[in-house]
Amino acid sequence: MHTRTLGRDLVVSAIGLGAMGMSQSYGPNPGSREDMIAVLRGAVDLGVTFVDTAEVYGPYVNEELVGEALAPIRDDVVIATKFGWDIRDGHVVGLDSRPEQIRRVADESLSRLGTERIDLFYQHRVDPDVPIEEVAGAVGELVAAGKVAHLGLSEAGAGTIRRAHAVHPVTAVQSEYSLWTRDPEAEVLPVLAELGIGFVPFSPLGKGFLTGTVTPTTTFTPGDVRTTIPRFSEQNRSLNERLLGAVRDVAQTHHVSPGQVALSWLLAQQPWIVPIPGTRRLERVAENLGAADLDLTSEELAGLDSLVRDRPVQGERYGESGMRMVGL
Repeated sequence: MHTRTLGRDLVVSAIGLGAMGMSQSYGPNPGSREDMIAVLRGAVDLGVTFVDTAEVYGPYVNEELVGEALAPIRDDVVIATKFGWDIRDGHVVGLDSRPEQIRRVADESLSRLGTERIDLFYQHRVDPDVPIEEVAGAVGELVAAGKVAHLGLSEAGAGTIRRAHAVHPVTAVQSEYSLWTRDPEAEVLPVLAELGIGFVPFSPLGKGFLTGTVTPTTTFTPGDVRTTIPRFSEQNRSLNERLLGAVRDVAQTHHVSPGQVALSWLLAQQPWIVPIPGTRRLERVAENLGAADLDLTSEELAGLDSLVRDRPVQGERYGESGMRMVGL
């Protein structure tokens, strides 16, 4: 498997695996817990060395799943998890990145993951009530204590990234980024390039849209997060079909899947970008990893790039409350 380096020295597979969907957000899981453990272990056998989870996924159960699955091969995998939510009785009631909360979450995540060190510890969303300097300092103390190896931020704005990095080196920033979500390009990616910080796109396949498996007539199952996202309204899915058509055309040229084209486009943007597509099927993991061997031509990359710039994607990527928590 191809590898890439996040920040100064965190080496991971060029394509990682997002584990969230194994526990939430995309409707009932057709597989059992044992099935998901097999997918996680199988992904490592295929070359994945970077797995992403968070305390809020479930909550808590996703970390437990990842911890159990990866325990026999812990030394072969970089595990990323996240803090920053106020979770009460199993429900998120707000944000909380106070230093004492960060320390508590770190200890609980270590226990659920069954490990002695969190490889990459992200602030899941910027907490406007806690200065980012305090957040970075608290994680820096965990690094000094050996409980955490690297600091990360998720969905943070350029100014926040700079301020955090001035206190403790930020190894990676995680935000939504794909052919149809281009928000980080204007301000965040230039700052990461300047500071030597890696970038980890989540939802790199547009929550399934860029794979071609979501159409204007798709009916989502109960509990599927896409029912709450404006971009996935039936009207917006119809309007955005032109993008998928262009991706399919390139895929046919190379005899690959649309999802592989979308991932290859991301990998071509910068050598320090590591997407983490999520899936509950091992065959999809193998397909996604194949994108690292796909080389799109400069003309194909430019054509896909200009398509979105000339005709922007319709619909926000979150609902109103979600959009208020990004780019801070």
